[in-house]
Amino acid sequence: MATIAYRVVGWHDFGMTLPTHFDQLSADELRRLLVEKDKELAWRQTKIDRLTHELAYYKRKQYGVKAEHLPVEQAQLFEETVAADLAAMTQELEQLATPTQPRGRAKRKPLPPELPRTDIHHEPDSTRCTCGCQMQRMGEDVAEKLDYTPGVFTVERHIRGKWVCSQCETLVQAPVPAHVIDKGIPTTGLLAQVLIAKYLDHLPLYRQEGIFGRAGLPIPQSTLAQWVGQMGVTLQPLVDALKAEMLTYPVLHADETPVAMLDPGAGKTHRAYLWSYSIGAFEPIKAVVYDFAESRAGKHAQEFLGDWRGTLVCDDYAGYKALIAKGVTEAGCMAHARRKFFDLHVSNQSQIAVQALDYIQQLYRIEQAIADLDPEPRQRLRQEQAQPILDEFHDWLIRHRRQVPNGSSTAKSIDYSLNRWAALIHYVGDGQVPIDNNWIENRIRPIATGRKNWLFAGSLRAGKRAAAIMSLIQSAKLNGHDPFAYLKDILSRLPTQPNSRIEELLPHRWKPGTA
Repeated sequence: MATIAYRVVGWHDFGMTLPTHFDQLSADELRRLLVEKDKELAWRQTKIDRLTHELAYYKRKQYGVKAEHLPVEQAQLFEETVAADLAAMTQELEQLATPTQPRGRAKRKPLPPELPRTDIHHEPDSTRCTCGCQMQRMGEDVAEKLDYTPGVFTVERHIRGKWVCSQCETLVQAPVPAHVIDKGIPTTGLLAQVLIAKYLDHLPLYRQEGIFGRAGLPIPQSTLAQWVGQMGVTLQPLVDALKAEMLTYPVLHADETPVAMLDPGAGKTHRAYLWSYSIGAFEPIKAVVYDFAESRAGKHAQEFLGDWRGTLVCDDYAGYKALIAKGVTEAGCMAHARRKFFDLHVSNQSQIAVQALDYIQQLYRIEQAIADLDPEPRQRLRQEQAQPILDEFHDWLIRHRRQVPNGSSTAKSIDYSLNRWAALIHYVGDGQVPIDNNWIENRIRPIATGRKNWLFAGSLRAGKRAAAIMSLIQSAKLNGHDPFAYLKDILSRLPTQPNSRIEELLPHRWKPGTA
């Protein structure tokens, strides 16, 4: 009979391996084992207590006095955020809890009978009993799951035949297929559609509820929010693995953009930030990871990068300076320097700006010509062709800075390049480093588009969930994948994917339809 390997939270999840024969252990080994066990149990209990407290807080937000001053659309977004957060915390608690007797679940309504149905049969690999007799079919179990393709709902009927041996009364049945939402009605296709619509097409859940209603089955916003919250928890280990691999590369890009976050008690929003990190533009793999934080403080970048020490391509924001002081190498963005002179030219028709733009244009022409080369020849040609232009440009900047008054717009444009000169020219000595930070700025552009439809992030947890899911979606796009096909497939495989092989599901390694 076919078997399903379920992922069960155990000692291995906490880095512990329990021995099989305790009687072979010495007293010191037993004491050490008990100490380690107590530490792990204390960690687990601490996390349970934190989640329980947070869960109670969110329930008060959901069922207590809400922000009556919020406009209707903001109130709807607030409701979906709270529901998703509650579902996420509940799932995290269930994963941490010690396995007990299954709790009773409320019986759900049957799916509408008029929806088209597709039967999917699950039978044992063999219907011959171990005693040698041919088993007889005695019935079946049927589970229905709701599937969706744009504009059309269908129902998958999973039929599991029951086979019994008339001689020894042995009962055999195919196992229940593993699913990301245990005993839930949505297929992975429907779950992927909800995530893609929310985080790629920027459709809030209350709008999706209306779209599904027109397709024949209105799914309540609260139900959709629960699915989103559960998917956020399910996909987080994959995002963590993507981040861990990203931090093994020597060149990274970083940028940040403001996102409004709701303060429901005050009935208004405050500015939070979405930080974006990606592997260097010339590195062999493509990946981007977003991190949501309550502010633009540099500590968030320090916490995200941790002990990583490589070359960071970034703008002149002061929040990165602490990283530089700790050993991270700074590479500047020539596009930012160009932007200063371009704005000067647009506003003042400055001839100095025109000359500066010409120098920078020469540098970009060289980069365009050597973009497809390997790092070593790219570095060599930069030193041969770009370095003389940079030397001349630097002398030109110093000469013209002496001729313009302090505080003028021209002086500010020149000062930006002079003050950042070491960082701006770092790329010449490293063929793996690009000339600018446009690579990550292009990765953050979809976020800026989405802000117009999101209005705000409903909570810190909701912001981090959005950042995680968008990391996978945008990384899938970077690698040429259809985000819907990618999410649908990995959601099907995650329940049975061993933790030791989770890297196989990362966007840059994913192969559709493989085990």
